[in-house]
Amino acid sequence: MTLRIYLSGEIHTDWRDQITAGAAGLDVAFDSPVTDHDASDDCGVAIMGAEPDKFWHDNKGARLNAIRTRRGIENADVVVVRFGEKYKQWNAAFDAGYAAALGKSLIVMHGADHQHALKEVDAAALAVVETPQQVVQILTYVQSGKLP
Repeated sequence: MTLRIYLSGEIHTDWRDQITAGAAGLDVAFDSPVTDHDASDDCGVAIMGAEPDKFWHDNKGARLNAIRTRRGIENADVVVVRFGEKYKQWNAAFDAGYAAALGKSLIVMHGADHQHALKEVDAAALAVVETPQQVVQILTYVQSGKLP
C-alpha cells in the first residue's frame, strides 16, 4: 500500500528533492505546498484581485495556500515538517500542530540550534531528525522493517 507523505516547511533548500530521490525505491507518494515563493505569496491577488495593503495581499495568499496545505495534510499518512536555518517558518509550526491535532504521524526536521525553540513542536512528533537521509531511513524502516 502506498504511503502518502506531505513535505511541509522551509522552501529555500533542496531537502524535498533529497527525500524524494532517496525514497525512489519505496512505495510512497509525495505532496507539498507550492514551493515557488513568488507564486505562493501572490496567488491570492493574482486570482482574486490586487490589494493596496500588504496585510490583505498576504492574507489572500495565505488563505488560498491553506486550501492546498490542509488537503495535503489531511490526505497524508506521514507529515514531514522542515524548519530551516535562515528563515522563521511560522507556517511550518502551524502545519506541525495541525498534523498532530489530526493524529497524523509527524516527523520534524531541524538543526540542533532550533532544539529549544521547537521543544513543544518536537514533543508532538513521533520522530525528530536533522537530515533528509534520516527521513528516508525512517520511511524505509516503516515500509520494510529494514535498518540502514
